[in-house]
Amino acid sequence: MPPPHYHGPPPHQPNGYAGPYGYAGPYGYAGYLQPLVKSSWTVPVPAGLPYHRLARTAVHRWWRPLVGTLALVAGALFATLALMVVGTVGYALATGEVPAPSDSETSIFGEPVADLAFNLAAIALLLPVVLFVPWLAQRRRPGTLSSVTGRLRRRWLLVCCAVAVGFCAVSFGAGWVAGHFAEPPIGGGDEWVGWADFLPPALIIIALVPFQASAEEYIFRGWLPQAIGACTLEGSGGRAGRALSAVLRTPWPGLVIASAAFTAGHGYTGWGILDIFAFGAIAAWLTVRTGGLEAAIALHVFNNLMAFLLPAAAGRLEFEQGDVPWQFVVADVTPLLLYAAVVVWLARRLRVETVTGDPDPRDAPVHAPPVSGQPAGIPAAAPYAPSGVPGVPGAPGAADGPDAYGPSGVPGP
Repeated sequence: MPPPHYHGPPPHQPNGYAGPYGYAGPYGYAGYLQPLVKSSWTVPVPAGLPYHRLARTAVHRWWRPLVGTLALVAGALFATLALMVVGTVGYALATGEVPAPSDSETSIFGEPVADLAFNLAAIALLLPVVLFVPWLAQRRRPGTLSSVTGRLRRRWLLVCCAVAVGFCAVSFGAGWVAGHFAEPPIGGGDEWVGWADFLPPALIIIALVPFQASAEEYIFRGWLPQAIGACTLEGSGGRAGRALSAVLRTPWPGLVIASAAFTAGHGYTGWGILDIFAFGAIAAWLTVRTGGLEAAIALHVFNNLMAFLLPAAAGRLEFEQGDVPWQFVVADVTPLLLYAAVVVWLARRLRVETVTGDPDPRDAPVHAPPVSGQPAGIPAAAPYAPSGVPGVPGAPGAADGPDAYGPSGVPGP
């Protein structure tokens, strides 16, 4: 008996029926209506990871944190230049004059309110940039920068904001006491500038400081610690390699490096360096202990609101940096430690998540729904495989799968 035609139905099928439309035949050919598979660009974060290791996903490679950091720097430069162009054009249209160069190193427009708005907006624009970087460079959701739950936990953020208000009250009182013990005494002599001069900068401060402070937190307490925490050297051989890997898996390398970078971004000297480093280190430690940026964001936002609004009320819009008396360092660090203690205590009482849970189902492949008209109960069609190749799934003679079955239940040849 001659063999069946290559394109014909199997001889054992009744009435020459080769199977339902879209059914994978015994020769390994997929049907026309096999379900499509939609794969997500982002990958899931493994369960049980602390905040500083959220970038250690299945697709992590040594170069991804470097590429992400370079992309962040490039995005920051582009955003700053774009804002400068837009700000210069807007200033010229509003005043009819081109901004004149200023002798001050911090002045761009030669007008305090405009300079204040530009400086705050330039940092605030980094917020969308830093949220885009993990998606681009590490294929993970931007929400993993916010917390271990993959989002900003709003209720927990409100709790931290309430604690931050108390921190501001304690910090203000401690600063007033420190000013009287400094040599020479600091403080006093400031006069109310009036609503006409206070209201414009106050509105700018209230509108932009939350985004400015949040952007700094996402960079220095979010991206940097996670980028460093992903480089754990897992699988390193030798005693020294294993010891170094054990250290890198802890949050301390990222905490120290990110806090040092945060300090370098400010213009303080002397005791002021210790003051800023302590602020950054405590905020970073809180981020790891609470599993997210909420406590650090609340602290930074309310601290900066107080730091900008109080001088603005006295007509001082230039944010002065430089040396800080040691008395003010003590007055700053003590309320910070109290804030951290209260936040950690509340996090335990409220059972705030500190490690990741189950992977986000949105990161897993999603199968398209069955095509309308396709018979129910028919298995997904197997991908094309060459006929007769051992070990290839779906091919006759494959060693790792069952033979194909037709609709009548008769095994294929």
